[in-house]
Amino acid sequence: MKQDEEHLKLLSIFHYVAGGITGVVACFPIMHLIMGIFILAIACVDQVEAQLVIMGLILVVMPLAFITLGWTLAICLIISGRFLVRRTRYKFCFAIACVSCLLMPYGTVLGVFTIIVLMRPAVKEMFAVNS
Repeated sequence: MKQDEEHLKLLSIFHYVAGGITGVVACFPIMHLIMGIFILAIACVDQVEAQLVIMGLILVVMPLAFITLGWTLAICLIISGRFLVRRTRYKFCFAIACVSCLLMPYGTVLGVFTIIVLMRPAVKEMFAVNS
């Protein structure tokens, strides 16, 4: 029982770290977003070809989608870490562990270890008591 509590505490810390790393990595496309905004601004002022406008739109929409998904996942990882400490919201923690497996390499390791710990009967009981 003591070992399970220690594992949950360590996993919550790693979820905080993974959330921070994911949030920082999700900021990388901001440069592309700014370039796309500049291209669209130039296209609005000058009469330019439609291809330039399409490129500007792509450079706005794609980075926005990547940034939004990255920040959402980062927030969910941090929230999951908090739920692991409190031993609440078992299904949410399990779902985020599965989704974090997509973040190679650190998310895969974190997700697999979180799933292994969450599948233990003693850990399930801890979550059931606090629900």
